[in-house]
Amino acid sequence: MNPENLHPTPKDPKLGILFLGRKRAGFDPEWGAEVRKRIRAFVEEAGLEAVIPYDNIADDPSVRDAISQCRSAGVDALVICQPTISDGRLAPVAAQVWDAPIVLWATTEKPTGEMISANSLVGTHVFGAVMRGLHRPFELVYGHPDESETRSTLLRAARIAASVEHVQRGKVGLIGYHVPGFIDLHADPFQMSENLGIQLYHQSVQEFLGSLDDISDADVDKEVERLASFGIPYRGGVDESALPMQARYYLGFSRLLEREGLDGLAFRCWPDLPTITGNWPYLALATLVSEGRALAMEGDVDGAICSIIGEQLGLGPVYLSDWLEHDEDSITIWHTGAAPFQFTEPVGTEKGPHLTGQFNNQKPTVVEATIRRDLPVTMF
Repeated sequence: MNPENLHPTPKDPKLGILFLGRKRAGFDPEWGAEVRKRIRAFVEEAGLEAVIPYDNIADDPSVRDAISQCRSAGVDALVICQPTISDGRLAPVAAQVWDAPIVLWATTEKPTGEMISANSLVGTHVFGAVMRGLHRPFELVYGHPDESETRSTLLRAARIAASVEHVQRGKVGLIGYHVPGFIDLHADPFQMSENLGIQLYHQSVQEFLGSLDDISDADVDKEVERLASFGIPYRGGVDESALPMQARYYLGFSRLLEREGLDGLAFRCWPDLPTITGNWPYLALATLVSEGRALAMEGDVDGAICSIIGEQLGLGPVYLSDWLEHDEDSITIWHTGAAPFQFTEPVGTEKGPHLTGQFNNQKPTVVEATIRRDLPVTMF
């Protein structure tokens, strides 16, 4: 098994698309119908999941009903489009019923003729002004659905909006506390809820370690076999005898995420875990982040939340690291044993991943590796 292929392909958000208009015909009903047709074609051609309740939503009850349908269908991001200008009084209704960021999509005028055919951009600006007045975040997209740039911008905006809602309704876990002296990592559950909406689930280190004892030997053996299949070589006196504890760590973390419905998890790795079990959890951690899980060591709840955001935005695996120094064209980052395998030199090469002891006390199991050159990255 190649550990570099663990990360799942990011899934496009499921869209709810509302076509807003007026009860009277408006500007150019034929052009509006053509735009709606092209949007439906775009959804089909792109293979997107989308809910489009009606062809023309023109009053308060239909806005509420359409959004209710989107909610029931599990829509991730709501897109409001006005192929021809709609009634601006519907903006606060949509904002009241859909409590997450909304994507406002303004479409273009008909390329032929001398008269304004849609006024979609003006209608969208009206909605944006209302949203701003209500202190509601939104994303703005402009362009015809046939244009590739419009399509990519729309999907980017939808992913941003969906990510915000995901965090607002999310839940992050914390095992233990922040590590000694890292006071700025202290997590205040009330402040987190007030600022982001996300909830904090807390359990002690001892409670987590107790859950590791409940994992069956058969399950551990199966996970050991999978970890061994990665083919990562050993060095520094570490050998395959380190894998059973890493398997328990992996299963303990992943089962806690699933059992409590956690979107991410931070845990106090030192001094507790290696002191009690004799093993650092870093092979388990590197495997989980390579699989797209949002995990952070050192009790860094903020780091776990940043990882949740990165995964939701479809950025790929997240490497949570120390930022040591930088200049105009380079940066130095470092953190022991936690890089996703997709970031490292290939397994089996000199600078590729090796399983070894931690540099300070030589206890297993750290994934020692070098980040490969010329990777496209997003840093935040």
